[in-house]
Amino acid sequence: MKQINKYLHKKILVLGLAKSGISAAALLHKLGAFVTVNDKKPLSENPEAQGLLEQGITVICGDHPIELLDEGFQLIVKNPGIPYYNPMILEAIKKGIPIITEVELAYEISEAPFIGITGSNGKTTTTTLLFEMLQKGRKSPLIAGNIGTVASNVAQKATFENTIVIELSSFQLMGIQTFAPKIAIITNIYDAHLDYHGTREEYVKAKAGITKNQSENDYLIVNADQEDVISIAQHSRAQMIPFSTKRVLDRGAYVQDGWVMFNGEKIMEAKDISLPGAHNLENVLASVAAAKLSGVEHSAMKQVLTTFHGVKHRLQFVAEIEGRKFYNDSKATNILATTNALAAFTKPTILLAGGLDRGNEFDALVPAFKHVKALITFGETAYKLEKAAKLAGIKNILHVDNVEKAVPQAYQLSDSGDVILLSPACASWDQYKSFEVRGDIFMDAVHKLK
Repeated sequence: MKQINKYLHKKILVLGLAKSGISAAALLHKLGAFVTVNDKKPLSENPEAQGLLEQGITVICGDHPIELLDEGFQLIVKNPGIPYYNPMILEAIKKGIPIITEVELAYEISEAPFIGITGSNGKTTTTTLLFEMLQKGRKSPLIAGNIGTVASNVAQKATFENTIVIELSSFQLMGIQTFAPKIAIITNIYDAHLDYHGTREEYVKAKAGITKNQSENDYLIVNADQEDVISIAQHSRAQMIPFSTKRVLDRGAYVQDGWVMFNGEKIMEAKDISLPGAHNLENVLASVAAAKLSGVEHSAMKQVLTTFHGVKHRLQFVAEIEGRKFYNDSKATNILATTNALAAFTKPTILLAGGLDRGNEFDALVPAFKHVKALITFGETAYKLEKAAKLAGIKNILHVDNVEKAVPQAYQLSDSGDVILLSPACASWDQYKSFEVRGDIFMDAVHKLK
């Protein structure tokens, strides 16, 4: 960890806790800042805030009082989930108080270079694939970001021998000032988080933050099949490395004659990749490009790509029972994610779907039901999904109370060789605390079948 004096005796407000806020507050305190933490959860229900209080950090809980900003703060470290239209943030901007996210702190203290991954879909899979390739290639990687490990915690332990592979959301990227990854990846861009960003243009602008501080000595790996992503690359100073699942490129990562290629060099046969789906091929190509730029040998990449069965809850292979293959795609909380999941399979599929929708209909799923032989629904959105299934001509439609009951029913409707897929196309909150809980219940039910 670099010992920096930038925050020594500075008055800093950490707004919002969760894992990143706790880490940021403790780190700034260690760096000699005068830290105040403000979190909406009452102190009596907030063990994290109580722990910071014991360290000698000022803690104000239960509300976000705007008058707190009159105390002369020189910086705000904001929880990424707090939108910029929050009254506290609007007032801070009005007062000219700089606002960053915890990722910026991590970058400032890290001895290790960063590889940053962002995009609408595939961030977690690409981050995990790349981390495992670097690990197999003996490159001493560390993993951080939205994937579950707080960047500033990881950065404190990193040395010059490490590389930090970090998954980055648009929310985090809006709060950077100097963060500049040695290698940046943009997997793809689709409409997402527009309630936070307001417009697609603002969302794209936030994603472009990953490369805004890169130099000519850095690399930007981009999806060559998307105009928005290429547009970002054209305004970057970094060296552009494209990847494409649709065409052969002059350079970068692509598929040619059944081989995964990089700059004209064969890496491995595409048929040997264990992850199913065209969308996962994007993730594979992006991670291969970054691994090649990092000096990873082909054998290490191939070892990962032939054995990796997916990140938990993201088209994750669970088990094979009597010829039926079960996949957990509980993270699929929208139509696009479920469309991608269904496109990954050409065998007859029993789809388990439902949950809490966002006020939308599901007619856009009809073309994706091509190989769906039966649909089992649950949750508030069940009837909307059933309507779409009928439009697709699916005869076998069954409604059950929950995911746990859906699994044995799916088995009864299936034959050897079929795929049984949980890909809800909906949020989980009508029945479950999170998509992770929903996915865990599905996997438990599958294992009970054994």
